[in-house]
Amino acid sequence: MRMVPFGSLSPSALAEWEAIRGSTWDSPYFAPEYVAAVDAGRPVQVVVDDGFFLPVHVSGSTAVPAGSPGADFQGPLTLTGFSPKALLAAAGVRAFTFDHALDVYPDLSPWVEERRPSPFMDVTGGLDAYAKRASKSGRDKMSEARRLTNKAGRDLGEVAFVAASTDPADLDQVIALKREQYALTGARDHFADPVQRELLHRLLSSGLGLLSTVHAGPHLLAAHFGMRSGNVLHWWFPVYARKFGPLSPGWILLREVVATAPSLGVTRIDLGRGEDDYKRRAMTGESTVCVGAVTAGLRTTARKASRAAITAAKASPLAPRLRSIVRKFR
Repeated sequence: MRMVPFGSLSPSALAEWEAIRGSTWDSPYFAPEYVAAVDAGRPVQVVVDDGFFLPVHVSGSTAVPAGSPGADFQGPLTLTGFSPKALLAAAGVRAFTFDHALDVYPDLSPWVEERRPSPFMDVTGGLDAYAKRASKSGRDKMSEARRLTNKAGRDLGEVAFVAASTDPADLDQVIALKREQYALTGARDHFADPVQRELLHRLLSSGLGLLSTVHAGPHLLAAHFGMRSGNVLHWWFPVYARKFGPLSPGWILLREVVATAPSLGVTRIDLGRGEDDYKRRAMTGESTVCVGAVTAGLRTTARKASRAAITAAKASPLAPRLRSIVRKFR
């Protein structure tokens, strides 16, 4: 194993990377185009070996997956096993931490501290086919969204859905609304860092980013910025106008995206890890992602003790009230 700058990878190495992706690493987060967009704003190093690629950021004695903390799927692309300790040596670090690693690496199992579900929607065949696979709750919300779409059209003006906007101003509006949401919920403002705002604009211009909007007359009801690679759409930054909350604009938008999925070539929407109510209702299945760190000695012991404390807090009677703040999606 050795570590090289992402920009130094040869065309043949990138072709090998793409060939490995297959169905296991079909998320846009594993696309070289995504890593290139990240690298343009924050240097990415790649730990490489025969049939092995792991893009990371290195800071001091720690490496993290490229795109962290915004990468919802992480881990090396590899067709064989690997030595986590050799990974540390190649990167010249004492720890490799991860919080959304795919649960497909037996070699990482000793270092996994927690496993969490990451829901997805099978949208093969569009809205009608999805409805046959969805839970009753999901079907009910989609039916409600249809009725509320009609109401929005009567009350506010004709409803217009744009599946793939290329307007940077639309993206700026998504970012602004998301920052409002962060402020209202007390969540960390992901977009306070201009590097994160610039990344979304690079992704939009590259074609990997997918920006969808739904308006009623002149009013923006909801929008979403995600990434699309092959037949997979990653649901990343959904927003809605709070003053239209009673219309459940988020569900109106999601219904439109599902209906348009066949024309977009999308058969799966990855919703990402989380306990949001809309994910629970909309999902048709789930994968598993892992939290942990490859390290040694007291650092490992300290991390496990910290993780145990966090798990205990989540199990406390106050946990549901705290989660309810961030679950709401209308």
